[in-house]
Amino acid sequence: MSESGDEIERTRRAELVLSLRSRGIRHLRTLAAIETIPRSAFAPSRLAEHAYSDRALPIACGQTMERPSEIAKAIDALGVGELDTVLEIGSGSGYATAIFAQISRRLFTVERWRTLADNAERRVRALGNADHVVFSVADGLLGLPDQGPFERIFVSAAVEAPPSALLNQLKPGGVMVLAVGPVAGQRLTRITKARDGSLEEFTLGAARLPPAVPGVAAAL
Repeated sequence: MSESGDEIERTRRAELVLSLRSRGIRHLRTLAAIETIPRSAFAPSRLAEHAYSDRALPIACGQTMERPSEIAKAIDALGVGELDTVLEIGSGSGYATAIFAQISRRLFTVERWRTLADNAERRVRALGNADHVVFSVADGLLGLPDQGPFERIFVSAAVEAPPSALLNQLKPGGVMVLAVGPVAGQRLTRITKARDGSLEEFTLGAARLPPAVPGVAAAL
């Protein structure tokens, strides 16, 4: 008897989780969220067959849906707790947003492209359990000062240096993960803010993320 589409989908998600475990992803809540979220629902329909391959996929507005191993590594490094409020810079396809929605108490996600923001919101809300998620179209490098401070901040793009606006919105005791450096030498970096406001940086490894662009996209 052949497998149904749902069974194949569940099998591919389980295989993805096993692959991520072998790459060092350890947080059970992160892995559980990944196993329940259909990455295929966030990939372009023409590329759905590649949704569970460890590769970046092109999406609208010239942007990309990053490799699942890269997204999982960044989310794992954040160590999001069930009572944490998270700020995500760059909603993109909405896949990482959906993961954050499952593991956080409150989530604010910011996207500079309205097309991406609208599509991400539609996909995430279709999965349910998204009443605690707020979608915004804004300059992500400025963060959301009226909503902070945040326990966790994730930037899904590379910057030359950690933006001061985001560092200011990181709560003492909080963690931010982002790619730092030029395209040829990006470092996935975890920044922890101590209770006294001092910052500690730790390099998690190499990264390959598109550079962050300031402002709201003129063509929406």
